[in-house]
Amino acid sequence: MIIKSENDSMRTFDTDSKFIKILLVLTTVFLIFAGPTYISFLLSEVFQLNYLASVVIGFSLFLLGLFLIYFLVRKKIFA
Repeated sequence: MIIKSENDSMRTFDTDSKFIKILLVLTTVFLIFAGPTYISFLLSEVFQLNYLASVVIGFSLFLLGLFLIYFLVRKKIFA
């Protein structure tokens, strides 16, 4: 029989680490600013993806960035 203590429990997302906090903020900034602009441009012009599909992907990356900033504000990582 396996007995787990409190320290052995799996933590899905450790936001106490300073590296993780910085990584989350940089990812959020990248998704909000580069998602709708540079990623859409790369998808449509470089990879020859349909323009509408690239705009939809860029908008979804923007929404993902907004959701992530909501998460960061709620966890008091980003004020």
